[in-house]
Amino acid sequence: MSESSLRDRIERYYATVPLLFAEAEEFGPLRLFVRKEPGAPYYGGPNHARPTSASSAVATAADIARVRARQRELGVPDAFEWLAEVTPSLRIRIEEAGLPVAERPLMVLDPDHRLPSQPLPEGVTIRALAADDPALPAVLALPGLAFAAEGTAVGSAGRTELATAAEKLVTDGTAATTRPALRAGHKTLVAAFAPDGTPLAAGHYHPANATTEIGGICTLPTARRQGLSAAVTTALATHARDHGIRTVFLAYAEDEVARIYARLGFRPAGTTLLIANQPARGQL
Repeated sequence: MSESSLRDRIERYYATVPLLFAEAEEFGPLRLFVRKEPGAPYYGGPNHARPTSASSAVATAADIARVRARQRELGVPDAFEWLAEVTPSLRIRIEEAGLPVAERPLMVLDPDHRLPSQPLPEGVTIRALAADDPALPAVLALPGLAFAAEGTAVGSAGRTELATAAEKLVTDGTAATTRPALRAGHKTLVAAFAPDGTPLAAGHYHPANATTEIGGICTLPTARRQGLSAAVTTALATHARDHGIRTVFLAYAEDEVARIYARLGFRPAGTTLLIANQPARGQL
């Protein structure tokens, strides 16, 4: 696949997949995705804005201000995401508006690359979750604990903290609002489980047009340094391929994590730009 073809696939994906969960509102050359209903949205949004794929116009300060005003009206944070290689001029406009921009490099798995098998600790198993899986609340709670303890070093949050966080997601309805997306095939969750059923690592993907971005790869802090993130990433990519996905890509924030993906066969594939302090992917 040529670099331009790959870029077009990723750009089309970013323009399409939010529409499974949101309505689009147009603000000149910018499109704001507005969540259709309360509940857990897809990885990375909705309620974020991006350039309209078909537009060659440059967003103005007024366009950006109108999007931000609408986001305030919705009670959501400032959130913009776009491909640096497709709309490079937007970075200047966003920074002129006083919003700091962060880079998230992308990596892609070549369609014909054979993923290496990943060893698992004794007794650990990996599976994709069905909508009625009793482990769903705990799997959904995992990213919050993992991303709160940045890096890959072993941390203190473990089973007790996970159980508490999972109970909150049952109480506030997050688990229930996630089930329809799983049933419809709009979302796939994969997790690694300890012998007692505790989820130790997880990740997800949302397919659109034979393309998907793997996201939310995380490990319970007390379970780190066992190769679980690599195993879950491999399981997600394999599951996606087995279900007709040809283009599998992901983003990363830390070089140490990128080295894990590189060992699995992922290679650089451009850069996503986003607001530096907007909620982390998987936590919106």
